[in-house]
Amino acid sequence: MQYQLGMPQRSWMIERLDEGTRLHHAEADADREILFHDDAAPADYLIFLMRVYGFEAPLESALAMTPDFELVLDLRERHKASYLAQDMLAIGLRPHEVAEMSQCLTIPQFASAAEALGWMFVVERATLAHGVIRRHLLTKLPREMTHASAYLQRYEGVVETRWRQFGAVLDDVAHHPAVADRIVVAANDAFRGQRRWVAHQHEGTHAEAV
Repeated sequence: MQYQLGMPQRSWMIERLDEGTRLHHAEADADREILFHDDAAPADYLIFLMRVYGFEAPLESALAMTPDFELVLDLRERHKASYLAQDMLAIGLRPHEVAEMSQCLTIPQFASAAEALGWMFVVERATLAHGVIRRHLLTKLPREMTHASAYLQRYEGVVETRWRQFGAVLDDVAHHPAVADRIVVAANDAFRGQRRWVAHQHEGTHAEAV
């Protein structure tokens, strides 16, 4: 699924990240294709939520533990893991099933805001498609979208504002070429980490089906 940002005042660092991570975009966007199949079912939506939760929940913990990161960006207005958990519970999972759900264990501890922002780029970029996904699923899974779409609606009405704010923070932090380079390297590491996690989850789902 391809989409255009089409937003004014794009930051130079967002442009740099878009170009520097482009080789990963197609695979990252393809992770959502399961929701666009003609026969998309509630089980497909649940698998999507579980995969996203398993990556974003530990990433949020790592971001929260990054030294002085709260001075750079307010994470409270960007956390999403609790909304993913809320949606999974609404679909029918039990609290202990969410609590015991497997999570990505390869997300590192970040030594600085530069590395943290690079990893955060991956999940913030994904929010740009949430409106498109939800509008599509309203035609396929209206019940789930009524009761279990808190995650997809997390930035509803403010997605452009959040993206511009994120770009402004990136521009401010990347004040030196070496820092900008570290952000791009971290973003590529994040895309690769996300790819390994999704592949691992796909193998587990396939094994259960067999």
